[in-house]
Amino acid sequence: MDESYNNNVSSTSHLLGSVPAVVSEEKKTTNFEVPEANLQIFPPANGGGSSRQGYQTLGTPTEGFEQQPANNWNGVFSISSYTQYFNVDTDVVVTRILSSLYPGAGDFFSKIEANPDLYGLIWISTTLVFVLASLGNCATYLIQKRADSTISWTFNVSYVNVAAVAIYGYAILVPLAYYFVFQYMGTTASLVRFWCMWGYSLSVFVLSSVLLLIPVEFLRWVIILLAGAVSSSFVGLNLRTCVVGNDLTILIVAAFILQMALAIFIKAWFFP
Repeated sequence: MDESYNNNVSSTSHLLGSVPAVVSEEKKTTNFEVPEANLQIFPPANGGGSSRQGYQTLGTPTEGFEQQPANNWNGVFSISSYTQYFNVDTDVVVTRILSSLYPGAGDFFSKIEANPDLYGLIWISTTLVFVLASLGNCATYLIQKRADSTISWTFNVSYVNVAAVAIYGYAILVPLAYYFVFQYMGTTASLVRFWCMWGYSLSVFVLSSVLLLIPVEFLRWVIILLAGAVSSSFVGLNLRTCVVGNDLTILIVAAFILQMALAIFIKAWFFP
């Protein structure tokens, strides 16, 4: 009986000893498969401003997803998006105006590279519009009074409309057209820098408009042609830095002609 009891105990101990072995093997297998089963987290997070969509792999930093800006056009219609382009002080503006009056260096883009502004596009264009409208009327008044002092004179309001359409249209559309042409030709270009340069190129016409009040026709033509040459040289020499290595000389010549055409238009329409 003792022998049978010992045999039963021996068989039971054998069975008991086999259970841990099976459990241990199952644990080992489970530990191997769990990480593989959890490589992806589901469902995907759809919270607040997160741009994550679909599955998210473990170990991927979520911060990278959260810092990506939304790909939309909301910034185009936000005023705060453009405040950086008006973050200039008087010294910077004066320096850039003087650079436009001395175009020989042709390094305007390098000067505005860190901080291009739209001051020239907006405020210099607006100043030129009112200067042309007011001084143009003043010039016609002086001419009429010089020819016949008995003739009554009235302010020509259409000068304001013509000046606004011509100056704003030129300052906005010409740089925009050049930007698209440069992009099409595969040349690196910045629309804000083009607007900045063309805006400051108009500053010489503000100064020359005052001199066009001189009642000497020949001298007035000399003044406006010199102003046009300065403005054209400023634009052409700076555009040359954008076409290095590309045969786009025709675009520089076209810009020179457009600036001269604007100068002649100012003389012929507002100071006849």
